[in-house]
Amino acid sequence: MIDSPLLKHVQGYINGRWVGAQSGQTLAVINPATGETLSPVPLMGQAETRHAVEAAQASRIQPASIEQRKQWLNQIADLHIEHQKELGRIITLENGKPWKEAQAEAAYAAGFYRYCAAHIEKLKPRRLQEQPKNHTWTVHHRPAGVVGLITPWNFPLAMIAKKLSAALAADCPSVIKPAEKTPLSMIALFSLIDQIGLPAGKVNLVMGHADQIGQVLCEHPAVRVISFTGSTRVGKLLIAATAPHIKKLSLELGGNAPFIVFDDADFDHAADHLIQNKFRGAGQTCVCTNRVYVQQSAAEAFTKKVVSRVKTLKVGNGMEEGVGIGPLIDRGAFDKVKGYVDGALSRGATRVAGQAPAAPQGGCFFPPTVLRGVTDEMPCTREEIFGPVVPIIEFDEEKDIIQRANATEYGLAAYVFTADLKRADRVVGMLQFGHVGLNTGTGPTPEAPFGGMKQSGFGREGGHEGLFEFTESQTIAYG
Repeated sequence: MIDSPLLKHVQGYINGRWVGAQSGQTLAVINPATGETLSPVPLMGQAETRHAVEAAQASRIQPASIEQRKQWLNQIADLHIEHQKELGRIITLENGKPWKEAQAEAAYAAGFYRYCAAHIEKLKPRRLQEQPKNHTWTVHHRPAGVVGLITPWNFPLAMIAKKLSAALAADCPSVIKPAEKTPLSMIALFSLIDQIGLPAGKVNLVMGHADQIGQVLCEHPAVRVISFTGSTRVGKLLIAATAPHIKKLSLELGGNAPFIVFDDADFDHAADHLIQNKFRGAGQTCVCTNRVYVQQSAAEAFTKKVVSRVKTLKVGNGMEEGVGIGPLIDRGAFDKVKGYVDGALSRGATRVAGQAPAAPQGGCFFPPTVLRGVTDEMPCTREEIFGPVVPIIEFDEEKDIIQRANATEYGLAAYVFTADLKRADRVVGMLQFGHVGLNTGTGPTPEAPFGGMKQSGFGREGGHEGLFEFTESQTIAYG
């Protein structure tokens, strides 16, 4: 069982109070590195979610000034940094990622609160310089209403930071549903938020099955915005469920990121960035590389550099020193990734790094794997692997790779490595992805907007654009 000063209350949080499930039922949170139970958490449902929504709606009668919201945001950021090690430890125990990586997630999360605090003045009323119709015009950014925030398990602290920071900046009360596999990080966050004196109902935490909680968020008239990060399949369900109620949605959905290496690229630099990008979170991130396209004349040399780096990676329990890759989140994820590798091998691909994974015994550890001879028709290139597997695919011409990179329903992230800046401009301009790294494998940052194109969703988190996701513009014409 987990023991932490940030988990004195392993409960939900509604209307400023720690609460359990009315049914008395619980969910078990499992350590993916050991298979051991960390803690039971309340299994909440529709009744608790309705209570949370009503508490959030009631809190709207006490609007907070921009100065007060700025103070809250900075306080939350400070608490992230103050408790960075312990927050990271909780993330590692329930998610599996290495402790150092988990601590970096806590610092990354703090950045979103800090950014929103620093730029919250963007939400102040704006008077138009023009005077159309001989009137004075002012644009106000009003809080949209109660917001439902639904987060995934792969970044249990960072994903809520992207949403909650903008919601607090907009003065929107929230009802938060964490992933069933990683609720302890959210509970720890709420134990910190509980210290800063937010009004009762401003933030609420409910844990349980997505269908029960999601139904209330989709149907309750007080909930005006739902922000969701997860699969495209679930995103489509949310679109259908909220359509009769005309709610605003912000969706970050699936990805299938191409990593394109031209023959004039710095291969050592590209290989280093591929390793950092691909194996973070054991490959279980929405922006990590899914397809590695290497120009034919460079494929052999680049593959050797990648393989040499992969062979140095240590797989194990994220709390152990020197571990670079933790376990996959559960047995289902393990079987899925194994299926992609086996499918590629059966269709002619070759494994050039990694070995056949052993059946999980406690933890679901998957060896980092590199495949050569992969084609666009294989499932590992058409679908999101979400695991530590590098499929290397060869290409010849520039125009060919643009078409192949875009030949996916997803458009979240892409990466291009080349020394030719004119080529870089041409290629990047044609890629249909919301985030593109040019000679870098870096992912999003609080200072820039992030989101997808096509079936990777819509809406933006981070940057000035993200500040407005939970606002409604109201224009006032003064006669």
